[in-house]
Amino acid sequence: MQRRWRPTISGMVWVGVWTFPLFDPLATATTATAAALLILFELLYVYTAAAGFDGVGTPRMRAALFAAVAALGVTLAAVYGDHWLVLMLFVATCGMAVFAGEERPVTAIWVCLATLAAIVAVGAARHVSWWTIGATLVSSVLASALVGAVRQMSRLVRELHRTREALAEAAVAEERLRFSRDLHDLLGHTLSVIVVKAEAVRRLSERDPAAAAAQAADIEQVGRRALVEIREAVTGYRETGLTAELARARGALIAAGITADVLRTADPLPDTADRLLAWVVREATTNVVRHSRAGRCEIAVSTTPDAVTLRVTDDGPFAAATTPPAGNGLRGLAERLRTTGGTLHTAPRPGGGFTLEARLPL
Repeated sequence: MQRRWRPTISGMVWVGVWTFPLFDPLATATTATAAALLILFELLYVYTAAAGFDGVGTPRMRAALFAAVAALGVTLAAVYGDHWLVLMLFVATCGMAVFAGEERPVTAIWVCLATLAAIVAVGAARHVSWWTIGATLVSSVLASALVGAVRQMSRLVRELHRTREALAEAAVAEERLRFSRDLHDLLGHTLSVIVVKAEAVRRLSERDPAAAAAQAADIEQVGRRALVEIREAVTGYRETGLTAELARARGALIAAGITADVLRTADPLPDTADRLLAWVVREATTNVVRHSRAGRCEIAVSTTPDAVTLRVTDDGPFAAATTPPAGNGLRGLAERLRTTGGTLHTAPRPGGGFTLEARLPL
């Protein structure tokens, strides 16, 4: 993301401390024009290098500023020579500050090499001593390497900040997805039970008021339990046991007029597996009550030494040639199980009906 075109004060101060070698050519400036141009070069250098370190503006704008710094530095060094050759060191470091953190940092190396060639050419043209030329070359290489390393470090720090922000956003999105799955599982099951019992109340209200009152009492109990579960889900402390969920499933199926067979041969399960299978029972029972039109449903839980299996089957009119439904609830269950190495398989039965099988490693 492009930042506004203004380097930070700290960046400008940090770069500004590098400008002390410019006091030597400033002291040798013989005219006000030379001094003014040198001060202009220093200000332009500080601004451009700080902009490079802070990554503000567009790459094209930073490259244009560097071109101005390089043109002014080479011109001043070529005109005044001797002590002014040190300006080329600042041209090299400015190039590193601008280009070392870009998508193609090799540009910074070419800029540094071009600056070194310009030092030799300007020094030779102005008859500067080879000792001064060599010292300027070595200083430019070392300073450029240091600036390039710091520039890369700054880029990595910014990428680290962006990655941390992306991870935080992903965590929030994952929590929203988890919460939406919890609400779907909670409300989908509870509302299905309430609807079934409300239909029973409507059918029984005239011919059997006592039975209708009992069903209404069940609706009240289910509603109160749903409120408690939703509050617990919101606070993140919801713990649903498999045994309790199996009992609820049996009641919901019977209330819907479906014969329920619950077979449990499983040993006591770890907490994680117990909670996950409770979610599976809840979702599977909800689907049977809502969609199966079955007369019979069997829920079986069994264990082997290394896994636990939950199988829910019904005898509804679901044809084997029909594509199995893939609702949000089943997708959510599959995602939950995959996080612990489990699997979820759903398929129509050859003789009619539907099978849901969840398997978790122990």
